[in-house]
Amino acid sequence: MEQVTKIKVAIIEDDETIRNGFTYLINNSDKYEVVKTYANAEQAVSKIQSDAPDVILLDIELPGIKGIDALPKLRQLLPKAHVLMLTVYDNEENVFKALTRGASGYLTKNESAEKIMDAIQEVINGGAPMSMNIAKIVIRSFHKNQNSPLTKRETEILEQVAEGKSRSKIAKQMFIDLETVKSHIKNIYVKLNVHSREDAIKEAKTNKYI
Repeated sequence: MEQVTKIKVAIIEDDETIRNGFTYLINNSDKYEVVKTYANAEQAVSKIQSDAPDVILLDIELPGIKGIDALPKLRQLLPKAHVLMLTVYDNEENVFKALTRGASGYLTKNESAEKIMDAIQEVINGGAPMSMNIAKIVIRSFHKNQNSPLTKRETEILEQVAEGKSRSKIAKQMFIDLETVKSHIKNIYVKLNVHSREDAIKEAKTNKYI
């Protein structure tokens, strides 16, 4: 019987439980195998070339060099490899930064094992797999008013406010302090000439700023 060549996968993920979980799932399939796992980008950049993976699963938030910052280097080292970004937070800035730096797809970590497997096959076939919420961010950006007075960061914060998130939750998810969030919201109110959260959301939606 002819031996089937498996698709080689490398995983760069600092959470050991997630890393081991993905490794177990992938190695239990007939089509894929994990050639190496790394807990940080520094180790990966120095050794991954010899692993010659077909697909790299890359965590966007890593200790030390962040996954999103390691992405261009990984693409340079392995131009033929496909990089699938894995994230907990699906903010617009990271999505577009990753895609412009050469990511082949973008998935949130709460996806089912089946979806992760399908995504690996999809990038091999030339596709660009994305979680549904990530795809919505991409589509929404094309529908936005390009003449918005709000900066990218202000837009992102207002979108999260519109989703009902508290200022402290926004600060935590965006890795900025609470005072910075408050300052951005204050600027949003000034630019939109409003005095409340509800009015800011209404004004922004009416004008397609979010």
